[in-house]
Amino acid sequence: MKKTTLLLAAIVSLTSACSWVKVSEQGASVAVANAANVRNCEKVRTVNVKVKDNFVGSMKRSPEKVATELTNLARNEATQFGGDTIVPVSLVQDGRQSFDVYKCN
Repeated sequence: MKKTTLLLAAIVSLTSACSWVKVSEQGASVAVANAANVRNCEKVRTVNVKVKDNFVGSMKRSPEKVATELTNLARNEATQFGGDTIVPVSLVQDGRQSFDVYKCN
């Protein structure tokens, strides 16, 4: 039992520093903005993204890492629809978040 707990703690500490979702080369050109910044832009669509927000059972991942990964996913997905800017339109809940995709340029 003690070895299992130590092994689980080691895995969590090693993986908690990792961000599993990276911004793609195309996604790197997508800006993250707020509603005031996209007044003159064309809304393309809304995307809903999801990542795992826990490790095992009730062991939660860092909220900051989850939020970063959701933003990375939305940036990557925006490129598929010709978008160059995203705006979060919901809060992170259960590893999910919605973003509006805009074409500003």
